[in-house]
Amino acid sequence: MMIKRVLLASLAGLLLAAPLANAADAMDPQLREKARRAVDGGLHYLRGQQAENGSVMNSVGITALSLRAFIESHRGYNENDGPFVTRQVEFILGKTNDDGSISESLQNRSYNTAVVLSALAATKNPKYEPVIAAGRKFLTGHQIDEGEGYKPDHRYYGGLGYGGDERPDMSNLYIALEGLKAAATDPKDPVWEKAMVFVSRSQNRSESNDQPFAANDGGFVYMPGWNPPEFENGTDSYGGMSAAGLISLLFAGVDKSDPRVQAAYQWMTTNYTLDVNPGTNAKHGLFYFYNAFAKVMAAYGEDEFIDGKGQKRNWRNELAQRLVSLQQPDGSWVNKESNKWWEDKPPLVTAWSVIALEHALK
Repeated sequence: MMIKRVLLASLAGLLLAAPLANAADAMDPQLREKARRAVDGGLHYLRGQQAENGSVMNSVGITALSLRAFIESHRGYNENDGPFVTRQVEFILGKTNDDGSISESLQNRSYNTAVVLSALAATKNPKYEPVIAAGRKFLTGHQIDEGEGYKPDHRYYGGLGYGGDERPDMSNLYIALEGLKAAATDPKDPVWEKAMVFVSRSQNRSESNDQPFAANDGGFVYMPGWNPPEFENGTDSYGGMSAAGLISLLFAGVDKSDPRVQAAYQWMTTNYTLDVNPGTNAKHGLFYFYNAFAKVMAAYGEDEFIDGKGQKRNWRNELAQRLVSLQQPDGSWVNKESNKWWEDKPPLVTAWSVIALEHALK
């Protein structure tokens, strides 16, 4: 009887896993091959950007993104493939600090540590566990809470920032939660519950947001009550942060049926576009959005959706087609229409684009 129950449970697990395992079958086969070639071209470009010390742009964050792009590709690159992988790891490990952070500077130590955790975890190499554990401890300790003198009713409570400024934001919180999830942080760790306080206060959903700015469209802003002035949209929701907010909810284990998740997903699909950063008329942060959009759609688990105009959309096909069309002859990507937030830097944008394609291909 016990064996029968175990077999049934195993079968149920396989059945649940099957749609995700074959999710990329929803992509057009010819386009899938083009996307794989685009990934190869992007990785070849990134390999050419490595300095002698293994870094990309001498940045821990960009090097970690590059490393993750290699490790998570359809080629299955790992440290056995040689210096173009191992030198990146060595550069990153050389930037570990006594407080557990992994960064070349104080300004971006939270962001850098988070992307390093995702990259090192992707290697599945157990010898990096001490570094990962220290980074995990740093990020949870860096969260804004009672330890910094903040009470739960403060709008910053539960958030994380870059590490050099004093204000948290939705973007850095999502990156941190992604790193913490990759680092196998205990789902019962208080970091998740505290993070959800900040996430809820960044969502335009007055039923779960106690801040006076909150509207009711279900999308997200950069931080409670504030958006980057470049968008000229006040506290209206926009695509990059709505993707970040939705995936933060999913990382924290919030069920898909939760009203906050449903509201965010409804905003994402209703306002869907790949032409601009949704919710704005601008192309600032467009590749950041592509990267976050690919992650959140893969995590949500639906291959198709109906947009705000009633049209059926296959996000894998459309995102892959867009990124393939935007790739430069040398294999790189760059935002030619906005230099905001380093999107005029091909190594960063290329790493983001490759990772986005890899999520579409999974």
